[in-house]
Amino acid sequence: MADHVSPLAPASFPDLPEIAGVTLATAHCGIRYKGRTDLMVAVLDPGSTVAGVFTRSLTPGAPVDWCRKALPRGKVRAVVVNSGIANVFTGRDGKIAVENTVKATAKLLHCDPREIYVSSTGVIGEKLPAEKITDALPGAVRRAVPGAWNDAARAIMTTDTFPKLATRTATIDGVPVTINGFAKGSGMIAPDMATMLGYVFTDATLPPRVLQALLKSGNERAFNSITVDGDTSTSDTVLLCATGKAKHKRVSKPTDPRLKEFRRALDAVLIDLAQQIVRDGEGAEKFVTIKVTGAASSGAARRIGLAIGNSPLVKTALAAGDANWGRIVMAVGKAGEKADRDRLSISAGGVKIAAKGGPVAGYDEAPVAKHMAGREVLIEVDIGIGKGRAEVWTCDLTHRYIDINGSYRS
Repeated sequence: MADHVSPLAPASFPDLPEIAGVTLATAHCGIRYKGRTDLMVAVLDPGSTVAGVFTRSLTPGAPVDWCRKALPRGKVRAVVVNSGIANVFTGRDGKIAVENTVKATAKLLHCDPREIYVSSTGVIGEKLPAEKITDALPGAVRRAVPGAWNDAARAIMTTDTFPKLATRTATIDGVPVTINGFAKGSGMIAPDMATMLGYVFTDATLPPRVLQALLKSGNERAFNSITVDGDTSTSDTVLLCATGKAKHKRVSKPTDPRLKEFRRALDAVLIDLAQQIVRDGEGAEKFVTIKVTGAASSGAARRIGLAIGNSPLVKTALAAGDANWGRIVMAVGKAGEKADRDRLSISAGGVKIAAKGGPVAGYDEAPVAKHMAGREVLIEVDIGIGKGRAEVWTCDLTHRYIDINGSYRS
């Protein structure tokens, strides 16, 4: 957890309401940090359902392996998350640490171990002292209370400079439902499903299959549309849990029109959390929105946007407030997606810079440079060959990113 707060942090943080069937607790286990909490436990009532998306990294941590194995059951009683050590590339010791944590939690809640989900975030390659977690679990479960969202979000932070929380409400069949979420992430952020973790809870009554479809769809527009540094974490996990306490009529299909408002609210929570992660990008000074239109498909548009957002040359130009649009042209060309140089157009801050294979006539760099120097930057790229569109979010790359990551383990 950093000493200073990102200049892009929200001016205020939301006060998340209680959700029936969810209680939360935190603890200080001393896994890596001193003087702060490093364990979060969310306890859910029996019958709660769950969906999840995970990193596509081929070197995932033991917690990700466990969650994937448990997910087909579709039930959840607890989510246990530690910060400080990622429990990745720790061999048999890592697997045992997960199993011990899961068994201890299941015993406390009198449930099947496959209803316990675990995540770890922090340094890769160091052994996780699971006994510190299992020793703290009984007290944490006893202390779990509704509404401790802010404390939960803070306990899972690593290099984050602020807790990331979001909430929305919706109705299903006229019955009010609430969606709360919190996340962590600051560096190693290029989710491809990061040290990125996200947990979303609702009182809606939805089966696992419906939850999974809603989460997968929302994830593409949210966490899979952000990048801080182009590095995909071994630990990326997003879980969506539903307690079923809202007494609306049964919903059995994700395409049910009664879910339209709920889907919109869920997407809003996911996008809100994803954008907060970018705003807390390590060393970030600028929040950058990249809108791509006219691509061969929406997927192609997103990949082009991420190619721009991941380019160190583009990101360092942004850090300097340099209106070097040639770097954007370069990033579009390297994306591997269909493009036509002579149909490409580029704008920044609403000012058209380039079109038809070169700079526009009478182009004045001054207003673009002024826009690039601000905290909020908008880059718009039209590929000019199709109807695909996407929006992605990134940040600039400053020397502070090197300072943070050069001393991360010390």
